[in-house]
Amino acid sequence: MARFSRTFWCDSAPGPGVRSEIGRRPVYGNSRSLRNGILLANRLGSRWRIVVGLILGAFALHPSGRAAERTRPNVIVLMADQWRAQAFGFAGDPNVRTPHFDQLAAESVWLKNAVSGLAVCSPTRASLMTGQRPLTHGVFLNDVPLNPEATTLAKVFRRAGYDTGIIGKWHIDGQGRSRFIPPERRQGFDFWRVQECTHDYTNSSYYGDGPERRMWPGYDAAAQTREACDYLRRAAARESKPFLLVLAWGPPHDPYFSAPERYRALYDAAKLRLRPNVPAGLGPATAKLLAGYYAHCTALDDCLGELRQTLKSTGQAANTLLVFSADHGDMLGSQGLYKKQKPYDESVRVPLLIHWPQGLGTRRRIRNAPINTEDLMPTLLGLCRLPIPPSVEGLDYSDYLAGGRNPGDDATVIQCVTPFGEWERRVGGREYRGLRTLRYSYVQDLQGPWLLFDNQTDPYQTNNLVNQPAHVRVQSRLKAQLSRKLQERNDQFRPGPEYLRQWSYAVDPNGTMPYGP
Repeated sequence: MARFSRTFWCDSAPGPGVRSEIGRRPVYGNSRSLRNGILLANRLGSRWRIVVGLILGAFALHPSGRAAERTRPNVIVLMADQWRAQAFGFAGDPNVRTPHFDQLAAESVWLKNAVSGLAVCSPTRASLMTGQRPLTHGVFLNDVPLNPEATTLAKVFRRAGYDTGIIGKWHIDGQGRSRFIPPERRQGFDFWRVQECTHDYTNSSYYGDGPERRMWPGYDAAAQTREACDYLRRAAARESKPFLLVLAWGPPHDPYFSAPERYRALYDAAKLRLRPNVPAGLGPATAKLLAGYYAHCTALDDCLGELRQTLKSTGQAANTLLVFSADHGDMLGSQGLYKKQKPYDESVRVPLLIHWPQGLGTRRRIRNAPINTEDLMPTLLGLCRLPIPPSVEGLDYSDYLAGGRNPGDDATVIQCVTPFGEWERRVGGREYRGLRTLRYSYVQDLQGPWLLFDNQTDPYQTNNLVNQPAHVRVQSRLKAQLSRKLQERNDQFRPGPEYLRQWSYAVDPNGTMPYGP
């Protein structure tokens, strides 16, 4: 009965011993017969509930029950580093060549307004793994550890009978960027081909099960993708359990000029069209960076093509839930700024494609709700009909993807808890809290309202409307909405040093957490 109560859900009032969760649908398999049995037992009384429960429990333990569980989808999470939402052919970028991603977008649900709520590497990865916000899990800057006892995506999938694996970048261990990470700090992943953090893409090391350092041959993203394809082939040969596989690439994060030469040859900086919000004086320098950035993007596009071909050739494409996103964007000269942490769209907006032929079809659908990083874990669990742990703070958008109700209010929070690194205080870095809605971006710093953009009429965010009389009503409404959201999450919006003291983080003069090799 323990197995039964963990696996199947009842849509109406449950009897004793039968778990229920409002709004959750049955798991895969012959769930209609099981549900009818539960409802019949509830009507007949407690003695018959025991009898029917034993029968259904035996059914769940029968090989046919295990086969039904096997029909749950495989899950692949592709995570790029610093790939902004705008830098794809399907998103309208006139320069970049991403035919495989364009094809994927044509067959997927595209969450067009997805954001990274704290646009920097480690916080996003920790929120992806836990479904929690940065001030809850404590990873609100790079190179600090996620609690090894956290309830994570991989732990939940593993408990549900999935094989779990990760390849590539980790960056939530916080014990040095190139040290061996023992199994007890792997957050539920069994298959392990990981380095904490590196951007030396042609001299890239990693660890497997043991502490012996290994090297990825050539360009690491390509080698990591080949490793992922081998994993898929082994999974297809086993045909025993579904899997959760995370493939976390390092590119297109800088250094921008380290993609293989054949990709760099595709882009002539002099011919690139820059975004209108790049200041004229930065044009040539920005174009040069963009050429290298786009080379990485096209290299990863070929990696996606290889991965999808392997899914097709192994017969796993139809029932594999493939999710693609990035940890944050890259300003790349827009607003005269570079890299991440900033509240502008080039920094906070990220790509998010969800592709699952068997469960969502292959017709392109655009969903506009501004989904945030902490929403990914509950949404994946919802799609796979797995229970969402009470520790999760994000929203489950699984029904919304298929055309159902939007669980949110079309506004999500963006923030910087404490600026550091390339956006240290000496170059304008500051704490902020803000909202990204369907139409507006509204941001406050510790002094009060800072930015207000109408992204519908001003998509490049060049006209700051904050404190302008004509927009005072909109600003007041957004300010109140932000205040409510911060109150709901118990975010008092204090100065960054207070959070550093709270979590006992000792940072260097530019706000960065020191890290070793």
